[in-house]
Amino acid sequence: GMQEAGATAVLVEYDGVVIGAVAVRDDLRPEAAEVVARLRASGYQVAMLTGDNEGTARRVAEELGIDIVLADVLPGQKADKVKELQAQGKRVGMVGDGINDAPALTQADVGFAIGAGTDVAMESADVVLMRSDPYDVVGAVELSRATLRKMHQNLFWAVAYNVAAIPLAALGLLNPMIAGAAMAASSVFVVGNSLRLRAFR
Repeated sequence: GMQEAGATAVLVEYDGVVIGAVAVRDDLRPEAAEVVARLRASGYQVAMLTGDNEGTARRVAEELGIDIVLADVLPGQKADKVKELQAQGKRVGMVGDGINDAPALTQADVGFAIGAGTDVAMESADVVLMRSDPYDVVGAVELSRATLRKMHQNLFWAVAYNVAAIPLAALGLLNPMIAGAAMAASSVFVVGNSLRLRAFR
């Protein structure tokens, strides 16, 4: 019953006899469900990797809307679980803060370490979130997507410019001064387009 309610049961023993049980439950961060919802809305599946028992993990996953539950995972098995997800063809982003998260953070395609976590976790991760705020995971993912979009835009315009200008220059139809000015304008466009990321929130 306690496990189904999302709590972990701890037995109390006195003089070799079990005299009771205590239910221990972590409070969920109030914003956690919204963070999960935003990640799912962006097309990501959200998995929970935990040492908690299956009943507790499933209850929490239901509350938060989490897709994949990996429960009863020993600390040394976390990286193996990440490998299993990758073997299914998934690209995995792992969020962690402890020493035992380090191998999984390294194994993941992208490791996110919580800034308030251990140095080992931060050394193992690709991205270090400076605060212990779940929204920062969403922010990092969305900023990465926006950055990639800008790179694609810049590459498109740089290639388009060269595809158009090089044949004209080779045929002598493009004045060198105009070509130089156009090249400078192309560089200014790329830098200006990239600087628009500063407005990202």
